[in-house]
Amino acid sequence: MFTRILTVCTGNICRSPAAQFLLRQRIEKAGRRVEARSAGTGALVNHPAEEATSAMLGARGIDLSSHRASQLTPERLRWAELVLVMEKHHRDAVVTMDPTARGKTFLLGHWTKTEIPDPYLRDDAAHAKALDLIEEAIEPWVSKLR
Repeated sequence: MFTRILTVCTGNICRSPAAQFLLRQRIEKAGRRVEARSAGTGALVNHPAEEATSAMLGARGIDLSSHRASQLTPERLRWAELVLVMEKHHRDAVVTMDPTARGKTFLLGHWTKTEIPDPYLRDDAAHAKALDLIEEAIEPWVSKLR
């Protein structure tokens, strides 16, 4: 089973850290250890998580204060056993960077047939919608990874 999961979005300050921390929390609650990391195709390197995302996850008992944005690299892709992306163009960027990642890279919303739209620089409603979609998309992965 997968134990090293990489979540990928664009800036690595909203969607992918939210997915990273939520996946880790849910999989560990299901009784399985997992190492989850995140990265961005155009990361705002060393920036903390976006305030709205951080606050909304804080309300769910998840502290994002330790997060700092990281750039997607071939090394990070080789580390991962499963790569979960927010949108199809992220999958394209992953496969362009490392064609061998094709068979382990999926949309986070693979099972729900959804892409997670970028809430960056949008209102709280956009952040809440993105988090709702992330939580919905995570559940089938948690079931698969138990």
